[in-house]
Amino acid sequence: MITIGFNSLPIVLLVGTFTGAVSVWQTNYQIEGYVPVRFLGLTTFKAVVIELGPVLTALMLAGRVGASIAAELGTMKVTEQIDALESLAINSVRYLAVPRFFATVFMMPILVIFANMIAILGAWLVAILFLGISTQIFFSEIPHFFHVHDVMSGLLKALFFGGAIALVGCYIGFETRGGAEGVGKATIRSFVLSAVLILVIDYILATMLF
Repeated sequence: MITIGFNSLPIVLLVGTFTGAVSVWQTNYQIEGYVPVRFLGLTTFKAVVIELGPVLTALMLAGRVGASIAAELGTMKVTEQIDALESLAINSVRYLAVPRFFATVFMMPILVIFANMIAILGAWLVAILFLGISTQIFFSEIPHFFHVHDVMSGLLKALFFGGAIALVGCYIGFETRGGAEGVGKATIRSFVLSAVLILVIDYILATMLF
């Protein structure tokens, strides 16, 4: 949990900050002249909480955590460390995969919460510093249209994303063949497959939840 969660905070917070910043800038460009400016904060908030926060955090974790799990387990596989565990009557899946799965599933929503908070903070700073929008106007409509369902839906997505990242990383790690070259290929396969799976799951959950 420390490796997957706490050690991922810097990259998650960095991505979250600029996600919020670019979201409010692009939203302001798109709604300018069509929608009252007081809805800018609300639009950014909804986009971050429902979609951008969970998806972009998951993609970062797919690259950092999923690929790391695949490389670590793949190295253990090609160096016969997993075979050694099995020879000692230790269930390698229970010993190696299960802790990584539950740690990723548990930490993913927590990272998304931090990403959402820092993204909204980044959006607010851009709004007041570069767009000339006051704090009162930026946050004025959020309480009126705030729905717990939106926040919980984003966190539910994070649970599924975390499970997908861990399962893909573990599966590809256990199936690694071909020495050091095979470990490198497994790392790439883990990230690519996790990223595609995240987007597919995101679409499926979006159709079910909204």
